[in-house]
Amino acid sequence: MTTAGESFATRLVRWQRSHGRNHLPWQNTRDPYRVWLSEIMLQQTQVATVLEYFDRFLARFPDVKALAAADQDDVLGLWSGLGYYSRARNLHRCAQDVVERFAGHFPSTAAQLQTLPGIGRSTAAAIASFCFGERVAILDGNVKRVLTRWLGFEADLARAANERELWDGASRLLPERSADMPSYTQGIMDLGATVCLSRSPSCLVCPVASDCVARLQGRVQDYPVRTRTLRRSSVSLWLLWAWREDGAVWLHKRAARGVWAGLYSLPAFDNVEDLNATVPPSLRESAIDFPAFVHVLTHRDLHLHPVRVQMSAGQQPGGEGAWVSAQQWPALGLPAPVRRLLQATVAPD
Repeated sequence: MTTAGESFATRLVRWQRSHGRNHLPWQNTRDPYRVWLSEIMLQQTQVATVLEYFDRFLARFPDVKALAAADQDDVLGLWSGLGYYSRARNLHRCAQDVVERFAGHFPSTAAQLQTLPGIGRSTAAAIASFCFGERVAILDGNVKRVLTRWLGFEADLARAANERELWDGASRLLPERSADMPSYTQGIMDLGATVCLSRSPSCLVCPVASDCVARLQGRVQDYPVRTRTLRRSSVSLWLLWAWREDGAVWLHKRAARGVWAGLYSLPAFDNVEDLNATVPPSLRESAIDFPAFVHVLTHRDLHLHPVRVQMSAGQQPGGEGAWVSAQQWPALGLPAPVRRLLQATVAPD
């Protein structure tokens, strides 16, 4: 029951303890390694998807020292399918920094955590509040929606100055006691993920609905305000799918920058003429053009054109790469569309 005059934080902490999510494998722990791993995996990825990877990742790399000592290819291979692979590369670099700079122990303040690769202000705050009880605010996408609605914050978040103002507002709402920080931080995440939804929010069961400005205005869909939209681009790539009868495929490791950086991939070309130039002339007529399809990235649409060519022992395409057996390639870090292609035809006709 809500008491008149109770603070935003008090209501949220009580709600989280009785109605929030408490069953996820990275909850109910103050182990910063597990919290950090979950926070990185959950960036732009649904909980249901992360659940498939989290335990598998911990089984392979049970602590930050094990992750730091791993080969990056092994990390990318285990991450394969989660997407946004810069997260995995930063994860690996961060683990190495924790070992080298902090003797294998995560720093206990958000300010120090932000000095590590791949840890931004909100992620640092989540780790510091969950694991060390620091009174520091988070501000991910769900939390922005909760706070702009409850505060009636109408400033355009496309402007950095306005986002800084919202950070200040979030900090003012924190609970007085450090001991309440884990429940508060989890609570505001849970509220945005399960109640204060982008579409069709469940205001009737919201613990802070009584004084939510957006609800009182009848304008919940108007928050948050962000005028800037992403500029999308479109790129076409031709993929050389060279394979042998024994199931081996020709893969090469992509450069450290650009699309699919650091991953193993079918060789990609800007046009079919460049692709054909790498195929032995005697095999060009037998090449099979598979239907093109679109793979959507955050800012870009990739129009992919697979071209499959069977080669015999002793043959190989021109350019960098190597034959990788059917037993080996599933463990490599592969772009999601390349993995789907290979899995769809494990034993080509």
